[in-house]
Amino acid sequence: MTLSIPPALVLAGLLSTAYGAAFHLIVGGRLRRLGLYLLAGWIGFGLGQVAGGRWDTGLLHIGPVYVFSATLGSWLALIMARWLSGREA
Repeated sequence: MTLSIPPALVLAGLLSTAYGAAFHLIVGGRLRRLGLYLLAGWIGFGLGQVAGGRWDTGLLHIGPVYVFSATLGSWLALIMARWLSGREA
């Protein structure tokens, strides 16, 4: 029995993880912030993907992945996570 992971899921995981890591690299912070940013990037990407499927704008699709809306959702979630988490001690 082989486990088959859909390519769209791999692409979504790679992009959302890269966004979270890049955001942490840009704004800095401790290692626990990296975990927060990765989680925010994943959640935002998923919400953006759902929004892209609901309101198909026709912008940048790669297969079933709505890259534009998912990227926008990811970065909005990252900015919101940074704002809500406040300053580091």
